[in-house]
Amino acid sequence: MLQFRMAVPEDWPAIWDILRPVARAGETYCWVPSMDEAAGRREWLPGPSGADRTLTVFVAVDGDSDRVVGTAQLHANRGGNGAHVANASFLVAADAGGRGVGRALAGHVLGEARAAGYTAMQFNAVVQTNERAVALWVSLGFAIVGTVPGAFLHPTAGPTGLHIMHRFL
Repeated sequence: MLQFRMAVPEDWPAIWDILRPVARAGETYCWVPSMDEAAGRREWLPGPSGADRTLTVFVAVDGDSDRVVGTAQLHANRGGNGAHVANASFLVAADAGGRGVGRALAGHVLGEARAAGYTAMQFNAVVQTNERAVALWVSLGFAIVGTVPGAFLHPTAGPTGLHIMHRFL
């Protein structure tokens, strides 16, 4: 059984264990593949003094092992008059893939976004070749509202598109 909670600083080693191989692969996020741990922490878990004060980070914990198997960020997509639209990012441990962790974490974050007063969620950069993620988001009611052609340099597929995806909450 999965449990969800806000991340605490002590979760960082487990989050880094999930984030590091995703960054190194360079296939799904617009991150420098050689990102070091300090940069990864600033990117994912910057804390209350970080640049984005709307940021909330969650972890998905396997109830049987008490192990962090996924994490997500939730924040305003933009400030000011755009702050009613949420944005989120998700990471799942490689050995937890295909077990419904991403879908369950997405459901939790969508609920948290609604509770926080967001009226919609927008993803600005879903890599077109990340077919599992695209299929998940479509199954959860997101639509591809545009694709920026060649905006992502995939390490094996070459230039590929970045989808902008949206759904109302």
